[in-house]
Amino acid sequence: MAWWKAWIEQEGVAVKGSPHFNPDPDAETLYKAMKGIGTNEQAVTDVLTTRSNAQRQQIAKSFKAQFGKDLTETLKSELSGKFERLIVALMYLPYRYEAKELHDAMKGLGTKEGVIIEILASRTKNQLREIMKAYEEDYGSSLEEDIQADTSGYLERILVCLLQGSRDDVSGFVDPGLALQDAQDLYAAGEKIRGTDEMKFITILCTRSATHLMRVFEEYEKIANKSIEDSIKSETQGSLEEAMLTVVKCTRNLHSYFAERLYYAMKGAGTSDGTLIRNIVSRSEIDLNLIKCQFEKMYGKTLSSMIMEDTSGDYKNALLNLVGGNP
Repeated sequence: MAWWKAWIEQEGVAVKGSPHFNPDPDAETLYKAMKGIGTNEQAVTDVLTTRSNAQRQQIAKSFKAQFGKDLTETLKSELSGKFERLIVALMYLPYRYEAKELHDAMKGLGTKEGVIIEILASRTKNQLREIMKAYEEDYGSSLEEDIQADTSGYLERILVCLLQGSRDDVSGFVDPGLALQDAQDLYAAGEKIRGTDEMKFITILCTRSATHLMRVFEEYEKIANKSIEDSIKSETQGSLEEAMLTVVKCTRNLHSYFAERLYYAMKGAGTSDGTLIRNIVSRSEIDLNLIKCQFEKMYGKTLSSMIMEDTSGDYKNALLNLVGGNP
């Protein structure tokens, strides 16, 4: 399932929310869980990981109305560490959360290019538009301008190109002649010459629809006798290579791409908690069940089992609640 087809599919939704929902008792449960000395983390987990994002927003309103406090600020003051980071992430409106992740990736010293690449290459045009709007409202600056200020060279160009969302064409129409021409152009821009014409790669990868690109990749393999991924690896390096490969992966199969992100966030020593939290939270009401299926196919173990091995405490319990059992 490639990204352009990944609209909200019911079977993909892992967190469906409560069918008999009333925000007032939930707000009260949270208030009691955080009142006085100590916090009942389990109660916080039980409420917030089993409600949909829209329901969490209503709980926050009820919490303010009943107790005169901001729920997110209260959670921040009562919780700590990775568990706090995860629970607070759940409280953001989806597009505001992604805008925040992009902002955090660029603020301070150094830029987390991986986060920017992941979000821009895997979202649809409408999603990107909403993220840009939320970014401007929350941070008072343009996402495109901030990316331009924070990155440079061909990486800047590919990111700005992705931000335009020109790859969205759900008509499924493919012009075989143009696909062949694109494949020949890519071959001429890379394998055939010394050095690489990066802009040709960027233009084709970022402006053609995904259905069209699938055909281009097929034709390319016939001409070059190697996959487009292998050519990108031999022709580019660093963050530009990562960005191009991410576009290819998201075009081929979006769920495989996210499964891979989650796997490598936990594989080996240490855990990339930012990647783990962001991907589980942001896909939980879109396609997390489909990502879980793909994860098991690719790695021969369930996402839940890997979370159990790799995390602990309230953080682990909350993640497992969000991921749920196997569909």
